[in-house]
Amino acid sequence: MIIKRTNPDDIDFQELVKELDKELKIRDGNEHMFYAQFNMTDKIRHVVVAYEGDTPVGCGALKEYSIDTMEVKRMFVRIDKRGNGIASVILHDLEIWSKELGNKRCVLETGKKQPEAIRLYEKNKYARIPNYGQYKDVGNSVCFEKEL
Repeated sequence: MIIKRTNPDDIDFQELVKELDKELKIRDGNEHMFYAQFNMTDKIRHVVVAYEGDTPVGCGALKEYSIDTMEVKRMFVRIDKRGNGIASVILHDLEIWSKELGNKRCVLETGKKQPEAIRLYEKNKYARIPNYGQYKDVGNSVCFEKEL
């Protein structure tokens, strides 16, 4: 597997995000539009895309959250490639990149309707925290942080 650091203009990232959004629209149901407004890529500057050979199989991104914190966004692995550790590799590379940029922690939000994501973050030593920002009073949201 190859991990490429790039930006949100990357065509492979854009295609993976389209797949992610299709899946989230189904999972989130009526709440999808609420979440979608916070998943725009216009404020994202740091993107990773995972490849098997020349085929993009997953992605993730970092968005500035505060002076020393990045928010993990747009984590996705194609359905037929899940269960192979790709998401953990992507997440680990995002953490390294975040640290290289001078950050001390990463935060993220996922939904209760995404139990695989919750397991991924717990497995990678993310701790649950009170819901932050726009997710503060959202019952379906689960927020995490990890000190780098």
